Amino acid sequence: MKKKLMVTVPMISLWVLVGLACGQTASVPNPTNESGNPQRPRPVKGQVLTSTTMPAVRLAFDKNFKYVGAHSFVLYDAANAEQHFFVDADKEGRVKRFYWIQFEGYLPTNTHAYRYKANEVVNIGGFDFIADAFARNVKANPLPANSDGSRARAFLEKNGYRIAGDEILMLRLVHLVDEAKRNELMIIYMEDLSGLGLTAADLAPDGRAAPRWKEISRGLLERAQKGMKVVRAGTGQ
Repeated sequence: MKKKLMVTVPMISLWVLVGLACGQTASVPNPTNESGNPQRPRPVKGQVLTSTTMPAVRLAFDKNFKYVGAHSFVLYDAANAEQHFFVDADKEGRVKRFYWIQFEGYLPTNTHAYRYKANEVVNIGGFDFIADAFARNVKANPLPANSDGSRARAFLEKNGYRIAGDEILMLRLVHLVDEAKRNELMIIYMEDLSGLGLTAADLAPDGRAAPRWKEISRGLLERAQKGMKVVRAGTGQ
């Protein structure tokens, strides 16, 4: 049963949040096999990212989003992670909004499982995603250099991109691939918050714009869905 989107707005860094976005694992793995040996990232053709396994899915993004590339790694010796990025940025590389797609799975050397509090579940393209929305200021609380958030930021910066402002909105969508909850597909959608003339502090529970949070978070979910299409691979859609 679908529930209303529930949101929390603690004031921590975007990259701290992204580091936590993967659930209880400490990193964002890459396309690797179960032995922890990196493999070639899942292919992208035009605006379409295709995965043949874990899960079998095609993700298509609006033409306003440019594909930046992918990288993969073993995170904290616990999980394989693969990150892909589609960005909407200006000529100077200032990112107004972007999608971060992450495929992640624990290594067979541990017995960990992903544990999320499912305040809301939304179905997109036949996949159930746990959904959470957040407002953040990205300046505070830097992550360790070997975290998934730091690696994501470093990858974008290496390719000439940076977040346009310190205040952001973020939507996290997580699909747990298997019954054991050891593999996941995570889609993170982020926007520059400055366009609304608000800060993350304004949207905190005691902030001046707190009554608007339900409306703003719902609009964030709608825009994230509008900019992408999720289809089960092999369905011919």
